Amino acid sequence: QVQLVESGGGLVQAGGSLRLSCAASGIVLMDNAMGWYRQAPGKQRELVARITRTGSTNYVNYVDSVKGRFTISRDNAKNTLYLQMNVLKPEDTAVYYCNTWGPRYDYWGQGTQVTVSS
Repeated sequence: QVQLVESGGGLVQAGGSLRLSCAASGIVLMDNAMGWYRQAPGKQRELVARITRTGSTNYVNYVDSVKGRFTISRDNAKNTLYLQMNVLKPEDTAVYYCNTWGPRYDYWGQGTQVTVSS
């Protein structure tokens, strides 16, 4: 059974930082594409950052609004995905979800709330 468990969300003032974690079990993250999404109230879920792989090369992509502020990374030994979020803005407020997917599967975590106060 695959489980993705996010943690690290919370309330932070604008300009602050948070680091989200996504601990995986039942699946090896380094063998799969993985990413962070977020959904703000009244808005559609959007991709924030992702790591994909073609052959032996990893590719990292960010939504324009977080470039230079957020960093996605993983610890293969811990089978954990991270999202380091710096210089947070009120518009970053959302529920953040961890996701890993493949040709025949698509797994999501339960989400962690991030609230940035102005």
